[in-house]
Amino acid sequence: MPAVTVENPLTLPRVAASHDALPRPVLAVTTAPSGFEGEGFPVRRAFAGINYQYLDPFIMMDQMGEVEYAPGEPKGTPWHPHRGFETVTYLLDGTFIHQDSNGGGGVINDGDTQWMTAGSGLLHIEAPPESLVVSGGLFHGLQLWVNLPAADKMMPPRYQDIGGGNVQLLTSADGGALMRVIAGELDGHKGPGVTHTPITMIHATLRPGAEITLPWRDDFNALAYVMAGRGAVGADRRPVRTGQTVVFGAGGAVTVRADASQDSNSPDLEVVLLGGRPIREPMAHYGPFVMNSKAELQQAFDDFQAGRLGTVPVPHV
Repeated sequence: MPAVTVENPLTLPRVAASHDALPRPVLAVTTAPSGFEGEGFPVRRAFAGINYQYLDPFIMMDQMGEVEYAPGEPKGTPWHPHRGFETVTYLLDGTFIHQDSNGGGGVINDGDTQWMTAGSGLLHIEAPPESLVVSGGLFHGLQLWVNLPAADKMMPPRYQDIGGGNVQLLTSADGGALMRVIAGELDGHKGPGVTHTPITMIHATLRPGAEITLPWRDDFNALAYVMAGRGAVGADRRPVRTGQTVVFGAGGAVTVRADASQDSNSPDLEVVLLGGRPIREPMAHYGPFVMNSKAELQQAFDDFQAGRLGTVPVPHV
């Protein structure tokens, strides 16, 4: 990490909030608990314990790894259903294969993103390639769930493959930070991800001692998750470290700083910045389904059991 970088950030467009932008205060800093997902790969639950009113339109986010697998250890997920939202898988290190019952899928490598709109429903599977299972190796990534408004929950499924080389790269005024805009926009610079729910997703790397103050849409919420390193957030320099999530309040700018001294295994501060326009609709969430009511959840389960969310493709012999 980082997977996508440049030799000289000063060649990139520079972004900074205006001096009169209202700083967003830090409302809370939470620490993600650890757990296991799928067939047993380790995750940190970034949004655990945070009230949904501060997350909307985001539902959950897992940091997968960072883990160095021995030969035979890499794991994935079995076939499982989804309906009513979008999954965003951002891979920092390693290789992963995605396949779904709608015909979407492919291989993602360092810096790539898979954006799956489950919509009306599908089955999908995520697994390491056979070569990684045999050899072992480093695996590290994020998976984010983004809610869909009621009007789009039953839209046809869609798949986007976003290569790491297609993200919008930006830097701070002094070149001390590199921002990768995966979706949405930052100060007019747009990322490649096409979203139904208006959001912004940025992976920022700050060198030791660097600081960024970025303009932020006042109709979006604002969250930051620390993937690696130590730093501070907000005007009051609230300390943050690996595995912590920051909830910002209202305003027009977010500030993140990297400590001047970092651990040897995390030479930079690595942060994911998220913002979105709240949907403000009732949410009924259970397992792989995110709907607006319990009745719609039951219908999703009924449709899955009846095979109406798709069937597992037959492997080619």
